[in-house]
Amino acid sequence: MALALLDNYDALLVDLDGTVFEGGRPVDGAAEGLAGREVVYVTNNASRSPQAVADHLSELGFPTTADQVLTSAQAACTLAVEQLGKPEGKVYVIGAESFKELAREAGFTVVESADDEPIAVLHGHNPETGWPQLSEGALAIQRGAIYVASNLDTTLPTERGFLVGNGSMVAAVVSATGVTPVSAGKPGAEMFRVAAEGVNAQKPLVVGDRLNTDIAGGIAAGFDTLCTVTGVSGHRELLSTPHRPTFIAANMRDHLSGWSAEAREEEPGKVIVSVRSGESSSDATLLAAEAVAAAAPVVWEQLDQGVAMENIEVVGADESAQRGIEAWR
Repeated sequence: MALALLDNYDALLVDLDGTVFEGGRPVDGAAEGLAGREVVYVTNNASRSPQAVADHLSELGFPTTADQVLTSAQAACTLAVEQLGKPEGKVYVIGAESFKELAREAGFTVVESADDEPIAVLHGHNPETGWPQLSEGALAIQRGAIYVASNLDTTLPTERGFLVGNGSMVAAVVSATGVTPVSAGKPGAEMFRVAAEGVNAQKPLVVGDRLNTDIAGGIAAGFDTLCTVTGVSGHRELLSTPHRPTFIAANMRDHLSGWSAEAREEEPGKVIVSVRSGESSSDATLLAAEAVAAAAPVVWEQLDQGVAMENIEVVGADESAQRGIEAWR
């Protein structure tokens, strides 16, 4: 079964890495949550074409077509057109061949050197990017080319851990040029708005694992958000984040009912948030998600009232709640 709350929305705008899959394996519960729904996959990864992303999803058990995928490379091309005021001219692309093809489809001429006088540098993730490509882009920017990044994610989650993301490569160019790019991807709102409009969604839900991109972008677009604790952002970060999701869950399938939390002042300036379990489970991951889902709104209320985070302690009122809190990361 899927989370019941998903039934309240006419489309899901879903992140990929850490939400639907991690490396080469599906995230637990994702298939059940997405089955039979209107889904648009909104990804900051600019290294693969929409068709390649769709093929990968289909291989993992998520039947997908290219028109269900919106990548930050597509968004970057759109943003470059808006920045330049025209869909033409020479551009230098730091990124995958698929990004270059998208730039050509948008009307640009892709060049291979700063000496060709490109009017824009488009920068997206590509594992093959090295010093020559970054330096050529820096030269073009120093000579007046506008700088557009597909996204600014500093890390890229994989099965092995967090690798260097596009934002970290962008930082090298920024350091060399003093120019900060405009970014097309999350946490900007535009990708989510385009995704929703593409399927005529009136009430979409943004689903992701990363607070400062997926959730922040969904909030910026004015949409409800669901943070699944399946990837980058952990339970403790959820308590103090400025990017507060509408919902928190272990994944897109599992939920334990009846969990609650309440705050009490232990001593002047010190607040205890006590979490009480409802339905229980032997799965510590699920207990952890339910504990933070119950605690977070109460903690946020205390923060809004001026209580410092270091003066808030979250405790379990029973064994299941305590087990969940102990499993937080």
